[in-house]
Amino acid sequence: MQIADTKFDDDPAQARRGKGLSVALWTTQIVLAALFLFSGAMKFITPAAQMSKQTTLPLSFIYFIGVCEMLGGVGLILPALLRILPVLTPLAASGLVIIMLGATYVSRSMGWTAIIPFVIGLIAAFIAYGRFRLRPIQPRLQS
Repeated sequence: MQIADTKFDDDPAQARRGKGLSVALWTTQIVLAALFLFSGAMKFITPAAQMSKQTTLPLSFIYFIGVCEMLGGVGLILPALLRILPVLTPLAASGLVIIMLGATYVSRSMGWTAIIPFVIGLIAAFIAYGRFRLRPIQPRLQS
């Protein structure tokens, strides 16, 4: 049983815009999920000695961030795709925004490269806002 979206029923042009926004959100969710799954996995694949040279952060914290990134990557897709607790998708995006704010702060001494985590954080914020307010995923109906 499908839930009708009454917000767009009256205006076909608005329905097309809503569909375009859904496509944009799903596309960014998939791309960010792949990015965070890769980034989190690399924190476990990269040798500890090599990671310790690149940062002053403790190795245990880097592993913690890796786990958070992988869980966030899964959270961007799975709850919305299965429509089981889909509110977890914007919550995962919000958590990834926090991680990217920290990454921006840590990388600020590297100059302009601090823009990269900042932009990724903005994209995660777009997903969070889009899935909280603009195009939330409706949970699966229980029958």
